[in-house]
Amino acid sequence: MPELIERSVAGGVARLVMNSPANYNALSDAMLAALRAAFTELADDRAVRVVVLAGAGKAFCAGHDLKEMQAGRTAPDKGRAYFADLFARCAEVMQMIPALPQPVIAEVQGIATAAGCQLVASCDMAVAAAGTRFGVNGVNIGLFCSTPMVALTRNVPRKAAFEMLTTGEFIDAARARDLGLVNRVVAPEALRAETAALASLIASKLGAAVKIGKRAFYEQIEMGLAGAYEHAAAVMVENMLWRDTNEGIAAFLEKRKPDWA
Repeated sequence: MPELIERSVAGGVARLVMNSPANYNALSDAMLAALRAAFTELADDRAVRVVVLAGAGKAFCAGHDLKEMQAGRTAPDKGRAYFADLFARCAEVMQMIPALPQPVIAEVQGIATAAGCQLVASCDMAVAAAGTRFGVNGVNIGLFCSTPMVALTRNVPRKAAFEMLTTGEFIDAARARDLGLVNRVVAPEALRAETAALASLIASKLGAAVKIGKRAFYEQIEMGLAGAYEHAAAVMVENMLWRDTNEGIAAFLEKRKPDWA
């Protein structure tokens, strides 16, 4: 059996590919477990400075596996418990992404719908192929996308998010970029190369600075303005005292490449 997550590492960039194209990389129980295991391993991998998350085949991710969900519903006396456990496991995986020390870039093609759209929204950045469609379409089958809504509303304006959630309509890649769901839209044939170029650029920076910056980025978002400034200032003080930061500033002033340890 092929691995559900194919992993490769080059130049400090880990590439994770969801490898279940037959069901459009749906977030089955097995896929969620595979993602959780991959993210757990990456959290302690100091050789990896950036992560790219992609999907094999025609689609990035079609959301939850509806066949599995229906089977869980019909299990005797287990429907409520199954769904509670499923959405808790999914929420755990989604929250692991911003908690990772490395920036995570979604490489998106085809469709990203429901929990698949949630997965894109949970990533730190996203590059999409032109022609990709994004949606939180559960309302079309009578299931409001309440958990995907959490990540979506932290990426796009409220009214746009609410329209997507209540109409079940797709938006295209250009609209997703305009709303802030993705960073860049590129030609389909250039998707992998453009994503790799962005990942390599970030990987070329001082990894420790990006790590401390990512953590502070998410921490300050949840604070009030004054608290956010106080926290960010403390992070900058710590960062400024590093040997490699001193070397980076000196190298800039001396017009040379930094000699980072």
